[in-house]
Amino acid sequence: MAGALKPGERVLLSFEDESEFLVNLEIGKRLHTHLGVIDLNEVLEKEPGEIIRTSVGKKGYILKPRLIDEIMNMKRRTQIVYPKDSSFIVMMLDVKEGDKVIDTGVGSGAMCAVLARNVGSTGRVFAYERREEFAKLAESNLKSWGLINRVTIKVRDISEGFDEKNVDSLFLDVPDPWNYIDRCWEALRGGGRFATVCPTTNQVQETLKKLHEFPFVKIEVWESLFRQYKPVPERLRPMDRMVAHTAYMIFATKVCRREEI
Repeated sequence: MAGALKPGERVLLSFEDESEFLVNLEIGKRLHTHLGVIDLNEVLEKEPGEIIRTSVGKKGYILKPRLIDEIMNMKRRTQIVYPKDSSFIVMMLDVKEGDKVIDTGVGSGAMCAVLARNVGSTGRVFAYERREEFAKLAESNLKSWGLINRVTIKVRDISEGFDEKNVDSLFLDVPDPWNYIDRCWEALRGGGRFATVCPTTNQVQETLKKLHEFPFVKIEVWESLFRQYKPVPERLRPMDRMVAHTAYMIFATKVCRREEI
């Protein structure tokens, strides 16, 4: 079969009770779940979209995982930038094929993965993380998603500044972004775009004060509220729970030379 799955591939096994299992396919491996045992040899004989059954007859579907599935099921040791925010950030930064982007405060690698997906095979993400254990976790996650070849990870405190200059955009994810605005400005090209996230309003205020000290324009503050609905035609309604406030997103665009202020 042309589309048959192979050992080493990742699949998402999605069942009718909404249970999902993200697994690496291995010959001879059996996955024990609350729905029964899943024989991965049987999965290897099929193609994406086909049905799989557990040892007790529970029906599921074999799917290729999306990046959002990987991120929401990833190994993590830090809070991540939620997909509802990361997708908007990438649009506001206008990250595209061939871009050079700096990502700071990499954490477990969720936002770095989104940026790497968008810069394409000809772009580059320069990822800064001061904690070596987090950098290693991010590297492991990026490898499993097939994106590590687009990323350069640097274990360094950004108070030392950035090696790169004239980058197209920069994403800053640290508790005190106002202390690094000068370094961000120096790293961006003219017209380069900046973004940061802050969980509280007092952090936003401090960041805005600092941004206004530099030649930035199009300074904007956003918050995204995103609500999912139950996909049942007879009783369409919102889900009982939602992820409401996650972070305030701040954006700005660099203009002119500093000496021209």
